[in-house]
Amino acid sequence: MKIKGVIEYTDEIFLYLRKRRILRQYNKVVKKLIAWQEKSLKIRQPKNERIYYFRINKQYRAYGKMKEWYLVVFAIDNHQNW
Repeated sequence: MKIKGVIEYTDEIFLYLRKRRILRQYNKVVKKLIAWQEKSLKIRQPKNERIYYFRINKQYRAYGKMKEWYLVVFAIDNHQNW
């Protein structure tokens, strides 16, 4: 699935990324997703909810939903706290 861009749902996402010092890594992955060099956009279970995620680094994941050709990121989560 090709996407035209990534939109952050709220400003708290940027605050979360900046506080954990992963904003640069997030922007790098987003650029690769848009250029389709990074094919790591995956769908989460259950598939009927159509929630997608991509990996920022080994620890953090970004979750979002597709809206037309854009991915709207609504949460960043610490993957290791499960």
